[in-house]
Amino acid sequence: MNALFKPSGPLRGRLAPPSDKSISHRAAIVAAMASGQVRIHNYLDADDTNSTLAAVAQLGATVERGPDELVIRGRGLRAAQVPPGVIDVGNAGTLMRLLPGWLAFQAGSSFTLDGDASVRRRPVDRIAAPLRRLGAGIDARDGRFPPFTVRGAALRGIEYELPVASAQVKSCVLLAGLATDETTVIEPMPSRDHTERMLARAGVSVARARGADGSYWTRVFGTERLELDEVRVPGDISSAAFLLTAALLVPGSRIVLERVGVNWTRAGFLRILERMGAIVLGELEPEGAFGALEPVVDLEISSGPIEGTTVTPGEVPLAIDELPLVALLGCFAAGETVVRGAAELRVKESDRIATVVTGLGRLGADIEALPDGFAVRGTGRLPGGRLDAAGDHRLALLGAIAGLASENGVEVVGMEAASVSYPRFADDLARLVA
Repeated sequence: MNALFKPSGPLRGRLAPPSDKSISHRAAIVAAMASGQVRIHNYLDADDTNSTLAAVAQLGATVERGPDELVIRGRGLRAAQVPPGVIDVGNAGTLMRLLPGWLAFQAGSSFTLDGDASVRRRPVDRIAAPLRRLGAGIDARDGRFPPFTVRGAALRGIEYELPVASAQVKSCVLLAGLATDETTVIEPMPSRDHTERMLARAGVSVARARGADGSYWTRVFGTERLELDEVRVPGDISSAAFLLTAALLVPGSRIVLERVGVNWTRAGFLRILERMGAIVLGELEPEGAFGALEPVVDLEISSGPIEGTTVTPGEVPLAIDELPLVALLGCFAAGETVVRGAAELRVKESDRIATVVTGLGRLGADIEALPDGFAVRGTGRLPGGRLDAAGDHRLALLGAIAGLASENGVEVVGMEAASVSYPRFADDLARLVA
């Protein structure tokens, strides 16, 4: 489906962005592993997160959708049901990398995971390596791609050092570590910590520390049960980021986005915006007002001039999903905007370095690819044109926002990809533009 996004007037008003996709995935998986019933409020209703609900249902969890909440009755840690067929993860890379952590200790059982064409291009060797060290069996296509099979086993605790900070790989190892005496993950820099927070809430003993060399350590201790009464999912800062960018770039705009999760391991984009000159206002809700699991805030932003900046490797894991927007902002910023240390973008739903550079370049941006990022020379304008989303939801949304700020509009090829994370995007955008 193609969609044309024309230059718009100011964005005005307030709305709640979609529920957090990362937290929704984790809530459903941990609930399926738990003993008893878990109530999840504000679960994201989108293609990716619905794939997770279907997957945990295949594994024997009971999933009930109500008007205001989702109720999951878990199987318990060691009682995942072997489905009759393949577990279809759809387009959900988070599901593909986290779920095997649970399956790895279902001793004597095998589970095969597969997904769409995009997922089949995404490597799983980075979860396969630690899971094999833990004692599980992993058989993947060409040794590193889906479809792949997880063979559950009795696991042993390990200390695993990640070559690249990755919340998905870390989470997979931590979930598997629940079946060991203790398991430690070491990262060169921090990544989002939603899994650790949720496991601690479910009664797991979780320890975190900073190494003498500057590394980040997370350790889980084995348990026999997870107990999680309820989870309240905040608004997704990664989805909110597209609306924040639109309001910053379209003159005369001022918007308020309600109840956005601002966990510091996810809020790197806000810090980048402020460094570029944006004024982002927000006041944290009182502790526990919207669930104590994650900090929540109403964010207010207005349009204004911005300056180029450099995003360093240490900032990348804290803003990984928003880096394409940094490229778009760089087109309108004074000076040069550079992102380095972001090679992880090459193994997302698309090669996001290549697709962002090609896509914005065809719209008139002065942008070049780097081996681990990109450099944009700001011109203060973007002529517009046609952008192929390449099946990537973030790229589809990027094209839409580029169209609003452009001179002539942008036609997005494959706009349907946005339903993966933001199915009501067109309606929300229309509300703010109106």
